[in-house]
Amino acid sequence: MPVLSSLSESTIALTRHGLIEYAKAWDVQRVIHGEVVQNIRPNTLLLLQHPFVYTAGRRTQLFERPTNGAPVIDVDRGGKITWHGPGQLVGYPIVRLAKPTELVGFVREIESGLIAVCAEFGIETTCMKGRSGVWIRDEKGDRKIAAIGVRVAKGVTMHGFALNVCPDLSAFEAIIPCGITDAEVTSMEKELGRSISVDEVTPIVERHIFESLKRVSA
Repeated sequence: MPVLSSLSESTIALTRHGLIEYAKAWDVQRVIHGEVVQNIRPNTLLLLQHPFVYTAGRRTQLFERPTNGAPVIDVDRGGKITWHGPGQLVGYPIVRLAKPTELVGFVREIESGLIAVCAEFGIETTCMKGRSGVWIRDEKGDRKIAAIGVRVAKGVTMHGFALNVCPDLSAFEAIIPCGITDAEVTSMEKELGRSISVDEVTPIVERHIFESLKRVSA
């Protein structure tokens, strides 16, 4: 069962679902989205993890799909293909946007929140022009530590972000993550060179993403 709570004094609700199948979580998103649209539920942030699964956004091309025969769930978010699995913290903000046509601004706020999360753990990250998500850029090359893929319907967002905390990164080797061929995927654990858990990161993500959502939600 999801754990429900409110975030500060805002009208944003928080639900923590633990490990949940992607298809089930998508159903939960659709229900909550409809209720937010109808103004019978407050803006809501879902935090969870998924079992091993590949999901393909609307711009995914055939050659970007898994080379190992693994199944793929086609979804209605933007972006291309990615992987979800244990050790990756996934957040689905379902919020009514103050400016529904400014989707880029919403994405930038989510990126800003995740950059602040990484900074608290001593990981320097940034956003990259022309590419969504959160990145590490240094002498070792460009590495993506968090992916973002969203959709807005009737002024309310769906889908969201995936922060690589401590997943098995080998799952990304079977795809072209987010359609990007010239950069790697990394994790907080890999960059820190020490063990780190999703439970350790979750409250920091809650705090910073909440602040980001306050700036863009109606």
